[in-house]
Amino acid sequence: MNDSTKGNFTNRLAQEKSPYLLQHAMNPVDWYSWNDEAFEKAKKENKPIFLSVGYSTCHWCHVMAHESFEDEEVASLMNNAFVNIKVDREERPDIDRVYMEVAQMITGRGGWPLTIIMTPDKKPFYAATYIPKESRYSMLGMKELIPRIKELWTTNQENIEEVIGQIEEALLRSSSPGETGDLILEDINLAYSQLSQRFDEERGGFGSVPKFPSPHNLMLILRYWKRTGDERALHMVEKTLKEMRLGGLFDHLGFGFHRYSTDAEWLLPHFEKMLYDQASLLMIYTEAYQITKKHEYADVVRDIVEYITRDLKGPEGAFYSAEDADSEGEEGKFYTWSQKEIEDTLGEEVASIFMQVYNVHKEGNFDDEATREKTGMNILHMKQSVDVATEMVKLSREELTILLDKARTKLFIHRERRVRPSLDDKILTDWNGFIIAALAKAAVAIGDLKYIEVAENALSFILQTMLDETKELYHRYKDGDVAIGAFLDDYAYLIWALLEMYEATYKPQYLEQAQNLTKTVIEKFWDDKEGGFYFTSIDAEELLVRKKDAYDGAIPSGNSVSFFNLIRLARLLGDNEYEDYAVKIGRAFSSEIKRAPSAYSLMLVGLDFAIGPSFEIVIAGNPENDDTREMIEKIRGGFIPRKVVLLRGTTEQSKAITKLAPFTKFHEPLNGKATAHVCIDHNCKLPTTDLAKMMEILGEEIH
Repeated sequence: MNDSTKGNFTNRLAQEKSPYLLQHAMNPVDWYSWNDEAFEKAKKENKPIFLSVGYSTCHWCHVMAHESFEDEEVASLMNNAFVNIKVDREERPDIDRVYMEVAQMITGRGGWPLTIIMTPDKKPFYAATYIPKESRYSMLGMKELIPRIKELWTTNQENIEEVIGQIEEALLRSSSPGETGDLILEDINLAYSQLSQRFDEERGGFGSVPKFPSPHNLMLILRYWKRTGDERALHMVEKTLKEMRLGGLFDHLGFGFHRYSTDAEWLLPHFEKMLYDQASLLMIYTEAYQITKKHEYADVVRDIVEYITRDLKGPEGAFYSAEDADSEGEEGKFYTWSQKEIEDTLGEEVASIFMQVYNVHKEGNFDDEATREKTGMNILHMKQSVDVATEMVKLSREELTILLDKARTKLFIHRERRVRPSLDDKILTDWNGFIIAALAKAAVAIGDLKYIEVAENALSFILQTMLDETKELYHRYKDGDVAIGAFLDDYAYLIWALLEMYEATYKPQYLEQAQNLTKTVIEKFWDDKEGGFYFTSIDAEELLVRKKDAYDGAIPSGNSVSFFNLIRLARLLGDNEYEDYAVKIGRAFSSEIKRAPSAYSLMLVGLDFAIGPSFEIVIAGNPENDDTREMIEKIRGGFIPRKVVLLRGTTEQSKAITKLAPFTKFHEPLNGKATAHVCIDHNCKLPTTDLAKMMEILGEEIH
């Protein structure tokens, strides 16, 4: 530890790039990052490891840091008893996944901060999440826990070895494959049934509290609706999207969505804003717009894009990871308002109308976290749409819209003077892949080419910076430093981005890059014995177990995304070998999927595509001509989720496409006109130059 002046010292974490690790650089705890030096010190001194895993925008990570890691007394106990290691779960998700599974096995629950105590050879024997400084209720505090662990370590190694053995056996059992079988349509139907049973009819969403957006669940439900025509399915999606947009989960001034709601009404959010949430919500609001053509969904799409390009996009063109929930030591302080502050900013007359629409009251609706008493602060939220609010305030829709727009702008400008939540400005390949894919989908649906430019700039940075000269992909970029070998999710989400960008631009290089990365991910991550992809590369650091999972949590798993990618790539390139890999992924996880299919919703989105009816469409024509553009736009105008579209142009691009997808060499324009060559489930229809005929083949009405 480096002592410069008393109370102003830094530890080893000051040399790190991770915003989360840097938050702990001034702690009196003698932190190490995850490296050989730490483990060698633990072996040499015969000390257990205290492993603390979190992320920069985690509220309870901040609480534990303030209570314990910034406290001289607790730090002294930790430094005396342990070798202490800090890990950013977003930089090292491989470490987080392994030890989070351990915590769930030991305690029955998980979350962050994650606390693991383990031997110098990385074998865990104690796990917890948040630990207070002092013991309270049935929760052991740090001051009492540390001496107990120290005594256990020095006097009862047999007990520790017994616990380690039990954990290792449980990890082996959890990684053993179950019975395998093919995924079938009934798995989709059962997933829908499970989600339908959990649907909150009154407030939208699923379950009670906390409520997560989980857009991949909504994406699956939309495909169920498309397949069956069940109007309840579409209702569940629309109800959820509308309630989230009206509630406190949405930032009504600066846009973007917070992480999740701590109540059933979508009022009180956990205030952090994550890039991956913006990506997944951008996708689902885009799809809702494609289906309904309702302006309110297009507005949300534009709002999300405005937020990410204003507040999360770096000068490099790529996107940062997150904004914190806390500012000035308080969660939500940046986002909440007193009645007086709104009146002072807007003036009494406008404020009166604004506060009716956004439910602002003198006593407030934002409760104190500890006492649950009213604070006088308000989370802006709406209980009804602007159309309904017009009757309440006795203004026309146009008058109210103009008034609210001006009021929100004034409040936004006022809010910008506040101390902002901290920005986690590391760039992650997987999360950037996700937002690029979402931007490409939005650009196609909304018809805004600016989104393509934003997506291409981000993609260009990732491809030029995160791929080295040997085409090795990396996970994290920060302040010019590229580090950490890529994980499965990095490949999966980047391939997804490339596939969406190909269908948004029809630039063959994106399809070629997707194919090249797919070959690499199969080579480095594929399980030849049981099928499916491991989370870590074959040449990655060896941990307790090599994890392989498909569960779709906060974001879809790398295996689910890869399943979907492989099916699309097979259809785009006319190469069934890629789909064979997808089938093997489904079989590898079939036993767990069949037990709880709604927990694997994006995998089932891919299955919906695979089962069909699905469409392989080749548009043959000059991309500069109106008839070719009109044909492409007509396909893009509707919600046709089970399709791939190739453009076989009459320019140099056609040579690149026929090389990538040789079957397209036979797809020529008829009589010099743009021509649609459509195949349904590998059965090809006669080519047509007629728009109405093309849409009839696709089963869509022409508008």
